[in-house]
Amino acid sequence: MRFFNTAGPTVCEDHYCLDPLERFDLEDVLSLIGQKKYFVLHAPRQTGKTTCLLALMDYLNQEGRYKCLYINVEAAQGAREDVGSGVRAILSEMADNAEMFLNDAFVMENFNAMLDGRGGHAALNTVISKWTSASEKPTVLLIDEIDSLIGDTLISVLRQIRSGYAKRPAMFPQSIFLCGIRDVRDYRIHSSREKEIITGGSAFNIKAESLRLGDFSKKEVQALCGFHTDETGQAFEDDALDLVWTLTEGQPWLVNALAYETCFKMKKNQDRSLPITAEMMAAEKENIILRRETHIDQLVDKLREERIKRVMEPLVAGREIKQNRPDDIQYLLDLGLLKKTDQGLVVANGIYREIIPRELSYTTHENFKPLFQTLWYVKDDGRLDMKKLLFAFQEFFRENSESWIQQFDYREAGPQLLLQAFLQRIVNGGGSIHREYGLGRMRTDILALWPHEKGVQKTAIELKLLHKSLEKTIDAGLKQTFEYMDRCDAEAGHLVVFDRDENKSWDDRIFYREETFQGQSIGVWGM
Repeated sequence: MRFFNTAGPTVCEDHYCLDPLERFDLEDVLSLIGQKKYFVLHAPRQTGKTTCLLALMDYLNQEGRYKCLYINVEAAQGAREDVGSGVRAILSEMADNAEMFLNDAFVMENFNAMLDGRGGHAALNTVISKWTSASEKPTVLLIDEIDSLIGDTLISVLRQIRSGYAKRPAMFPQSIFLCGIRDVRDYRIHSSREKEIITGGSAFNIKAESLRLGDFSKKEVQALCGFHTDETGQAFEDDALDLVWTLTEGQPWLVNALAYETCFKMKKNQDRSLPITAEMMAAEKENIILRRETHIDQLVDKLREERIKRVMEPLVAGREIKQNRPDDIQYLLDLGLLKKTDQGLVVANGIYREIIPRELSYTTHENFKPLFQTLWYVKDDGRLDMKKLLFAFQEFFRENSESWIQQFDYREAGPQLLLQAFLQRIVNGGGSIHREYGLGRMRTDILALWPHEKGVQKTAIELKLLHKSLEKTIDAGLKQTFEYMDRCDAEAGHLVVFDRDENKSWDDRIFYREETFQGQSIGVWGM
């Protein structure tokens, strides 16, 4: 029985599997190999890079024109700046894989002597050169996890490959792929020997192309889920497939994780006569976030990096980036944290949009538990009393915001994160909240969903920082709140304006009033 894969390379005999060779332009790749080009294939973590490289190796070897070998150099990461140990780990991997995939013992029989004789800064070049010379066919080398290497080891590996470039194809591979999360141009290598930062582009200036492995399309998400239906008879309702796309926007690990959790971990769904619904998908989304699976944990860890914070902090706050940061933005695009849209840069998918503010305010959310209880804000008819809830937060914000915001790593987005942590604490007692935010939007949109006996209560909450005058900020905010309410079919709307001017008294900053925009009543809150 096959299943959705969430760990390691996909094996089509064991896992529901899209054709790996259709994930990139195979004709383009073959053309680059035929032109003796060296190039980069990069994509975010757990998008299927290794699966695609292994499939390409099998394809090229079966086609018969080339001898192709895949190696993963991640084992050399532990060597850090020790070039000799790092190169030994790489050559050991190359020896094992050549025997396993190609039944070729040349590297195994010779690499130790070459390493002892030539040293770490030359042995990789020598072994690859001798291995290619001994081959009856032109060779192709696929090097995975190249950007896991560190410092001098990475510099040495790149330069040894570069120095062999002129010897191809008779005495060096006809084509070499470097595969990692980032494009080689983005490597910022701190060299302990040269006491300077060296860019990957300068250490590997023979790169001809940079290819990116994309996420699944909506049709591919449907096709992947369709394999489960074909093999088990268990159908996905249309709303469930739509929600998978909304939450993941095709990020491969997220798609597989959601589908696996829903189809295989939910015990009742092991009855294959039950269709998969959107409600089931939403519940399992929450479980994935709360368990902080490895993929999620790696994402959260990245948020602490300074170059990520420089972009993500204003994005969460809805502000513009204060300085020109093209390299930082490209880094986040390469990591799959952001994507470009017609509306500008936004977080890559719905799950990431929810995870980021939740993780940035996790401790605050936990600290709210003894202070605020969901039951305090539930009316007799089962609906949430949003006005009472926001009055409670307004009072708390006036008395405590300065000290609580100091706890955030992303202080620029502190007011928004504090309110979102509060809402998360209350609404998660029976409902959910959904967020929209992005660079330069000057606002954060929040939709609070609260199920009750007669349906689902939908409340739109618009968060804005005071910009220019208060009245102009409110005028713009009312229009945005109304449009968001209309788009989400929300029955009520609130506009929250945060005034960060510390020279103003709290009496001037704190207020509540009701406004009407195009016949719709909207609560306006000053904080």
